[in-house]
Amino acid sequence: QVQLVESGGGLVQPGGSLRLSCTASGRTFSTYNMAWFRQAPGKEREFVATISWSVGNTWYADSVKGRFTISRDNPKATVYLQMNSLKPEDTAVYYCAGGTGWGNTLNKYTYWGQGTQVTVSS
Repeated sequence: QVQLVESGGGLVQPGGSLRLSCTASGRTFSTYNMAWFRQAPGKEREFVATISWSVGNTWYADSVKGRFTISRDNPKATVYLQMNSLKPEDTAVYYCAGGTGWGNTLNKYTYWGQGTQVTVSS
């Protein structure tokens, strides 16, 4: 069993930056692909980025490519999402996810965090 806990959300002005963290319990973190999804009010949860467990391959949604960076620190069992040039449309609850699958759909991931709120507003 793996538990995921996100942190780092908050209120930021347009154009600003935030770094989200997701720390996992359990000794198998380093063998899981990890991802970030987000869900805005009234919308479905959507893919943001994913990083593989082995060589650190990454995949980004077009809407965040060039602005967001996903990374991981396996000894610390932590995955990060650096978010730059934030826009109001990035406002959402951001969820960390992990699993042995690889892809941009929710069903690829087995474990989910509780989410952290990101609000981009002036």
